[in-house]
Amino acid sequence: MKKLLSIILLSVICFNAQSQNALATGRSQLNFGVGLSNWGIPVYLGLDYGINKDITLGAEVSVRNYNEDWNNGTYKQQIIGVIGNGNYHFNNVLNIPANYDFYAGLNVGFNIWTSPTTYGGSHSSGLAIGAQIGGRYYFNNKLGLNLEFSGGNSASNSKLGLSIRL
Repeated sequence: MKKLLSIILLSVICFNAQSQNALATGRSQLNFGVGLSNWGIPVYLGLDYGINKDITLGAEVSVRNYNEDWNNGTYKQQIIGVIGNGNYHFNNVLNIPANYDFYAGLNVGFNIWTSPTTYGGSHSSGLAIGAQIGGRYYFNNKLGLNLEFSGGNSASNSKLGLSIRL
């Protein structure tokens, strides 16, 4: 995993594209990709909206399926996460080059955990509150690579995906 992240990071640094900082006020951005977690591999889809030059609000849906061995049986589990987030983008305050976007923020959402009726384990649906820190590298004015680390929500502990400015 470390080799993969190193290769991706090195590839990103080698590109030299120019674009605007963060997400412009009143503009939207689509985000999608895969995550890493203790319970399977989540797939996520999200939308961010720029409310000013440094702040975005967003929503995200994630889904993951996995098999859990419990009490001499294997049970198929599914987790659906619905999350709202807010991020502060550090590009302007830190004078970061325009083709990068570094951000941090908070999120709140709801996990919908589905298990077979015969499963007697302890998983349950509920509220999730978390935080995230991440960055993007834009290849051009529309397309970027996104890497995010988070905790406390249903999406994942880390995510890798694409961002498309609409």
